Amino acid sequence: QVQLVESGGGLVQAGASLRLSCAGSGRYFSNYHMGWFRQAPGKEREFVASISWSGSMTTYADSVKGRFTISRDNAKNTVYLQMNNLKPDDTATYRCAAKFGAYGTDYKEYPYWGQGTQVTVSS
Repeated sequence: QVQLVESGGGLVQAGASLRLSCAGSGRYFSNYHMGWFRQAPGKEREFVASISWSGSMTTYADSVKGRFTISRDNAKNTVYLQMNNLKPDDTATYRCAAKFGAYGTDYKEYPYWGQGTQVTVSS
């Protein structure tokens, strides 16, 4: 089992950048595929980005492709989400999640979740 803690959210203006971090506990963190998901009030949870356990595979939602970058440092048990050129539509609670087994982007496949960090982008 892994425990996850996100940080790095905040209130920024459109066009700004933020870097979210997700720190994981446990000696097997490097074995987990990791994902970032977000949920805005009144909307369903949506996939943002994912990265395989080795970092060799990454996947992005179309809405963030070219603006967001997911990466990981297994030596630090941390996954990052670099968010550039933020837009008001990016406003949401961002949560990281972990899973074993097959690499995927469906939030239902991820059993381990952090509490989330709020990102608010003003126009």
